Amino acid sequence: MFTHMPEHFLHTSFAGLSYWDWAIAISAVFLAGCVRGFAGFGLSAVAMACLVLILPPIELIPTLYVLEGAASFFMVKGGIRDADMKHVWPLVIGSFLGLPFGLWVTTSVPSDVSKIIAVLLILTLTLFQFSRSMPPALATTAGRYATGLFAGVVSGLAGVGGMVVALYVLASRKPAPQMRAALTMFLTIGMFTSLAYMVMYHMMTQETLLRGVILSPVAVAGVLLGTWAFNPRLQVYYRRFCLILLTTICALSLTRLMLGA
Repeated sequence: MFTHMPEHFLHTSFAGLSYWDWAIAISAVFLAGCVRGFAGFGLSAVAMACLVLILPPIELIPTLYVLEGAASFFMVKGGIRDADMKHVWPLVIGSFLGLPFGLWVTTSVPSDVSKIIAVLLILTLTLFQFSRSMPPALATTAGRYATGLFAGVVSGLAGVGGMVVALYVLASRKPAPQMRAALTMFLTIGMFTSLAYMVMYHMMTQETLLRGVILSPVAVAGVLLGTWAFNPRLQVYYRRFCLILLTTICALSLTRLMLGA
């Protein structure tokens, strides 16, 4: 009896995923939610890096959109209280302008290529996060628009524009609560600005929406656990742990994609 269980799990599907795929997705999304809860970013990056092995970015991006929306709902109160919105709005506007280009590339290239592009982007952005360096020009208003524009392109390619903004915000060396708040507000407002594009590119289907709805409680549970664990005094350790975790996941996923596993 037990010898037939894996075969059953591999071939029985719901919303386009096998039961085994669902087990992987639930585990990955819970971990991603925990990272988002105590680091303020990383939900989409962790989930994409893990799940790109079973789904292409064109299907993952709208599902991650739903998960980010659910996570932001539980974090937006602190974001409104602590975020410096004069820094957030240029990032949001730039992202809105850059997003359609990234989506156009994602919907135009083969899925195997888009998977590798997504993981390489996440890995590159993660490695840049370790340096906390930022060109002085990015501290200007024009620099914030440029950062947002690049974040929008990256969002369209891999759903991880928050990683670009995280690099910018973390490099500013503001207090940890303010950094988390700025990231939260950028991601929250982005929920409203990107939905129209996803509908336009026919990415937000019933299937991708259903996956997001099913996984949202899992993401929220992870966010709540991560938020409960957050302590500003330990923020540097949380961030380092998240970056090492994300680098490891990306390296493993990229290896498997390159080997065609």
